[in-house]
Amino acid sequence: MLRRLQRIMKLDDKKAIFGWSMYDWASSAFATTIMAGFFPIFFKQFWSVGADPTVSTARLGLANSIAGVSVALSAPVLGAIADIGTSKKRFLLCFACMGVVMTSSLYTVSKGNWLMAVMLYAFATIGFSGGNIFYDALITGVASEKKMDLVSALGFSLGYLGGGILFALNVWTTLRPETFGFRDADEAVKFSFLSVGLWWAVFSVPLFLFVKEPAIGGAKSGANKVKAGLIQLRDTFREVRHMKTVLLFLVAYWLYIDGVDTIVRMAVDYGISIGFESDDLIVALLITQFVGFPSAIGFGYLGGKIGTKRAILIAIAAYLFISIWGAFMQSKNEFYVLAIIIGLVQGGIQALSRSYYAKIIPVDKSAEYFGFYNMIGKFATVFGPVLVGGVGLLVKSMGYSSDIASRAGILSTSLFFLTGGTLFYFVDGERGRKEVSKTLGVTGQRGLGSLPNT
Repeated sequence: MLRRLQRIMKLDDKKAIFGWSMYDWASSAFATTIMAGFFPIFFKQFWSVGADPTVSTARLGLANSIAGVSVALSAPVLGAIADIGTSKKRFLLCFACMGVVMTSSLYTVSKGNWLMAVMLYAFATIGFSGGNIFYDALITGVASEKKMDLVSALGFSLGYLGGGILFALNVWTTLRPETFGFRDADEAVKFSFLSVGLWWAVFSVPLFLFVKEPAIGGAKSGANKVKAGLIQLRDTFREVRHMKTVLLFLVAYWLYIDGVDTIVRMAVDYGISIGFESDDLIVALLITQFVGFPSAIGFGYLGGKIGTKRAILIAIAAYLFISIWGAFMQSKNEFYVLAIIIGLVQGGIQALSRSYYAKIIPVDKSAEYFGFYNMIGKFATVFGPVLVGGVGLLVKSMGYSSDIASRAGILSTSLFFLTGGTLFYFVDGERGRKEVSKTLGVTGQRGLGSLPNT
């Protein structure tokens, strides 16, 4: 099967790799300017003006969780349907359009209207996260096993660079609004939401031009495609039950990526809650973005040198350190140091986790299996923000200050890195490769054999 697919798909084509990687450049503007940057600040100071910091944190966590549940529940089904014929790019286009439109619409939300802001943000997040299911799945038709780590890392690296460039431009317009014709900083921030939508739309074009998606099996349409996709999903559930190592990896991934995503989504909100200035937090985010650009590629090479598993474990250990130190930090300089450390490992843990998984799944079911992978990731975004917000509310209800409550909330993320890292330590890549091959009975199944120290 793999040889037949390789004849159909021209793997490692430079145009295809460029087109695929540029989608990360495009969509990461949402992750930086919206999710990690301006939305948490603007939501707290503009759309939730007058609300207690702990309450606004809980609202933001709820919005992230609603979006996460929506994507998580639909991901495997959508993936299974997309694998019947050539639908990955079509599904990606639909979700990307949703994200672009909902993000741009944030420009129209008036001050104090936190409910509308939450609704649009939730739908934009669904577009962003849902699109990534099919974007991730397309890597199996772009990169060979030998170059999988590096291509995956390249995508994240360009994402950091592209997202960082637009974020820097948006920060500039916010600091100097009159230079760009805006009345004040609020108007400049609102325009930044529109700029993200335009950036996302324009730089997504190379993927749709250069990445080819060959049909696998007989193409179906309409109700037949949905029916065939659901049958395939049922069969995959049966298959995965016999892949104990793959299941162990997915559970470990669920836990440690929960901590990673929670820190990404809640770090700025946390900084504001403990009294840091928004300008200091924006500088920290810019540091993370531009440190992350070369570091993601560096982790791709590191995975090839010491083994993907060891590199991921290093990143998990770094995040455990971050979650503990972050709960006790007092100065903005400490926040900057943590931003540098996050930049060094964030892209690496995401890229290598994706490539690690891509090498053990069947190529002709990539969207479906990445549906499971993204389902795990999205359920992670449900529990993490809720835990942070819930712990904060609980500690506050016990009579402690908002500062202590916020610190207790961020400290709770260390549990995800401890448990996830421990489980991942026991994942045996070679055993997983054999289990997948045995279960599927596919000769030449893509495996982890080429990865040292897995």
